[in-house]
Amino acid sequence: MNASAQTPSFDPKNFTQESFDQRFDKPWGYEIHWVPASAPYMGKVLHINAGARLSLQIHDHKQESWFLIAGAAKVIWENNQGELTETVLKLGQGYSTSVGQKHRLVGITDCDIIEVSTPEIGTTWRLEDDYSRPDETEEQRAIERKS
Repeated sequence: MNASAQTPSFDPKNFTQESFDQRFDKPWGYEIHWVPASAPYMGKVLHINAGARLSLQIHDHKQESWFLIAGAAKVIWENNQGELTETVLKLGQGYSTSVGQKHRLVGITDCDIIEVSTPEIGTTWRLEDDYSRPDETEEQRAIERKS
C-alpha cells in the first residue's frame, strides 16, 4: 500500500499563506498576537516593561505556558500548597500554569516572553491589578480589542 492511498484529501480553498500579527498596548507593555483569534490555540509575545507587573490573576478555562526569550522576568504563582511563591524565569526554559492557578508575571528588566495558551475564552479574574482594570470577561475582551 502506498502512502498516498492513506493520506486524507483536504480542500485547499481554506488554506492561507498570509502572515498575522496584531499588537495590543497594555499598561505594563504590550502584546503581539501572532495567531488569529479563530484558531483553537493562542500565541503571543508579551513585552513587559522593567518593574511592571501583570495582574495577579486566575483563569477559569485558560491554560498558559511561557518561554522567556529576552531580558529578565519572574512569575509569582500559587504552589500546590496554595501559597504564592516567586520563580525567576530562565532563558530557554518553559513554565506552565494550570486552570485556576493564581499567577502574575513581572518584568525585572524590559523583557519578552512567548506565551502559548488555550483560546482566549472564559474569565480572567484579576485578584490584584496595579492599573485598576476590571476582570477580563469575553465582553470586556471584545471592548479592549475593539473586535
